[in-house]
Amino acid sequence: MPIQTIDEVISELSEVISRSRKDNDRAGYFAALYRRVTVAVKEGIARGEFEDGARMARLDVTFANRYLGALASYRKSEPASRCWVTALEATRYARPIVLQHLLLGINAHINLDLGIAAAEVAPGAAFLSLKNDFDRINQILANLVDRVEDQVCSLSPALGLLDRVGGRTDEAVINFSVRRARDAAWAFATQLSHCPAAARAELIAAQDLKTACLAKEIATPRPQVSLALLWIRVRESWNVPHNMDVLAAR
Repeated sequence: MPIQTIDEVISELSEVISRSRKDNDRAGYFAALYRRVTVAVKEGIARGEFEDGARMARLDVTFANRYLGALASYRKSEPASRCWVTALEATRYARPIVLQHLLLGINAHINLDLGIAAAEVAPGAAFLSLKNDFDRINQILANLVDRVEDQVCSLSPALGLLDRVGGRTDEAVINFSVRRARDAAWAFATQLSHCPAAARAELIAAQDLKTACLAKEIATPRPQVSLALLWIRVRESWNVPHNMDVLAAR
C-alpha cells in the first residue's frame, strides 16, 4: 500500500537505512541522503516556506513512493524503471565510490521520478501554479550541499583527484547535477502535463531510457576518469554502515 504522509516516508526511509546497515547494502547511501532532504522539506512546510504546504506534502509523498516502489520491486526481482535498475545494480559492487552511488540515485529520482510526481500532483491547468514551490526545493537542496560536501570528503579523502583528470570537485558535481536535473525535471513535467493520456507511457519510457543512459555514464565513466575513481576508491572508507551514518548525520 502506498505511503500517505511525510512522516511515513521518513519512517520508511529509516527502515531502508536500518536494513541496509544490517546487510552492508550500499543502497542505504542514497536513502540516508534522501531522508535528510525529506526532513528538510517537512521542516520547510512547517515554517510556511511554500505557497501551498499541503500540495507540497502530497508532492513529497508521491515523489517518495516512486523511489520506494522501485527499490521494493528491485529487491523482489520485479520490473522497475531502467534508471533505477542501473543505480541499484551498482550497489552490488565495491568499486563505485560513495559519490557515484549518490549521483546515481539523484539522477534516477530527479530526472525521471520528479517530473512524473509533479505532473500527477498538479495536473492540467493547476500545473503552472506549482513552479514557485518547485523552485523552492532547489534552495533547500542547495542549503544541504556544503554539509554533504564535507561528509563525502571525509569518506573520500582523495576525491580532489577528479580535478586533475578533467572532472569536477564533489561540490560542483552535486550542485550542478541537482540544479540541471531539476530544470530538466520541470521541462519533463511540463511535457507530461500537456501530453494526452494515451501517449504518457511512451513519453515516460523515453525519459527513463535517457536517464538510464546517463546512469551508465555515471557508473562507468571514460577510462581516464575510471582510473582516477579507482585510486579514490582504494583510499575511501570501506565501512558501509559507517558511511551511511556519516551521510545521515545532519
